[in-house]
Amino acid sequence: MTDKRWLSQYPEEIPTTLTYKEQPVQQYLTKAANDYPNKIAIHFLGKELTFTEVYESALKLARYLQKLGVEKGDRVAIMLPNGPQAVISYFGVLYAGGIVVQTNPLYTEREIEYQMQDSGSKVMITLDILYPRVRSVWANTNLEHLIVTAVKDYLPFPKNIIYPYIQKKQTGLVVHIEERGINHEFKKIIANETAEEIEIPLNFEEDLALLQYTGGTTGFPKGVMLTHKNLVSNATMCDAWLYKCKHGEEVVLGIIPFFHVYGMTTVMILSIMQGYKMVLLPKFDPKTTLKTIEKQKATLFPGAPTIYIALLNDPDLPKYDLSSIHGCLSGSAPLPVEVQQKFEKITGGKLVEGYGLSETSPIVHGNFLWDGERVKGSIGVPWPDTDAGIISMQTGEFLPPHEVGEIVVKGPQIMKGYWNRPEETEMAFKDGWFLTGDIGYMDDKGYFYVVDRKKDMIIAGGYNIYPREVEEILYEHEAIQETVVAGVPDPYRGETVKAYVVLKEGYEVTEEEINAFARDHLAPYKVPKIYEFRKELPKTAVGKILRRALVDEEKKKLEKTS
Repeated sequence: MTDKRWLSQYPEEIPTTLTYKEQPVQQYLTKAANDYPNKIAIHFLGKELTFTEVYESALKLARYLQKLGVEKGDRVAIMLPNGPQAVISYFGVLYAGGIVVQTNPLYTEREIEYQMQDSGSKVMITLDILYPRVRSVWANTNLEHLIVTAVKDYLPFPKNIIYPYIQKKQTGLVVHIEERGINHEFKKIIANETAEEIEIPLNFEEDLALLQYTGGTTGFPKGVMLTHKNLVSNATMCDAWLYKCKHGEEVVLGIIPFFHVYGMTTVMILSIMQGYKMVLLPKFDPKTTLKTIEKQKATLFPGAPTIYIALLNDPDLPKYDLSSIHGCLSGSAPLPVEVQQKFEKITGGKLVEGYGLSETSPIVHGNFLWDGERVKGSIGVPWPDTDAGIISMQTGEFLPPHEVGEIVVKGPQIMKGYWNRPEETEMAFKDGWFLTGDIGYMDDKGYFYVVDRKKDMIIAGGYNIYPREVEEILYEHEAIQETVVAGVPDPYRGETVKAYVVLKEGYEVTEEEINAFARDHLAPYKVPKIYEFRKELPKTAVGKILRRALVDEEKKKLEKTS
């Protein structure tokens, strides 16, 4: 039994227990189309779609997926940036009875191949400019069909005409779908298919809605199995936490990518569930974001510390009116207090830190936005229907306040397990509690704090990066004898990736050459930003490299210069 002293901190407006409608995720889009048929659901670079248009497009895609052979439980990969297609695809897959496999558009061929093999996805929906990357690994996957769309498909005139030229200038790549022999075009599917409801019985508690890939203690990505209940419960908790928001009236800024469970739950599912307008941006750019907030009058702005920092440091910030914002939930990395205070002063809204993991759909803790005490440096208190505690890493027993141990959580948003990994699933739980792998403590009032990571995961700019994955790539370079990768402090990204390298005797190689090699094999955000060549690396008596010793060195350097 855990000490639930945090319950006394709840404002009376937030219930400590919630009631959940036991219906699958996609049924919330059906309800939104009935409740708000002509209301704008999505604004995307000038293009707007109503809830009815999103709903009917998702049904059309679902029918087409079934014609391609997608049956209940089949995995369908979505590799798209934020845009109308990402929302339509997500709900279309669910209407068809499939399981969504979120795939990062930044992935390299190696990473795409691994995820497709592990998930067993039979269909992928992706962008035209990503098509060559997928085709290069096609033969090594179970993919049978590829549905392709383009950013311009959902741009208003004349942007839809101009965009391909901008794309070519930026990427040097233009893919003419018709010339590549692609016979599944997203635009044609939506134009020609029939929008009809599909009856597929689903078990709210047991059936999967999503495979969300994340890294584990080994560094190899694992598919987190999230059920309809997991996602619905967490979005419902989010709605309860945002109790001052008005259903059908809020405008949510969608910068956090939907291929990350944080953006998927707090922006996409929540907005569909409560009839909010989503203002989507395919990538983060400070000036575009500032202009969009002012023009669209965004009221809710889920983000990451690096996003808020970039906006605060933009020289044109004073030119824009951000006063429409009244609530921001920051995730993915620790939120600096000075950033919180400065952003709140400029917008007049509230910015608080939350905490969660892919395995928890994702949020389990949060600070109070409008009422209740907000504690500096704390991740807040457990959300409604969520239990949490600190256990000893030696005995597994629950610890009293202020004693440091591993944070454990329990609630309806906790994953079903890891895809095809029963042993790792078993290791992730203890007596029904999910082991977060994060080290922290609880104070006298029930507020929680994270002080370290049990795992060596690096969080840089909101992205989770696993050192071993990067190290294995670097070890493939012929000149490298030993290497270790660590997250070192960075004032902007929170952490940045640093590689310590020992070269083989007789080899000479530059930082630029190693960096180019890494970029060929890793997504950009995983590539080390700093390289340090050493003659040897610190090790234990049995030869294990002391990663933590290197991180401590970096912290001491930072303390001397600050």
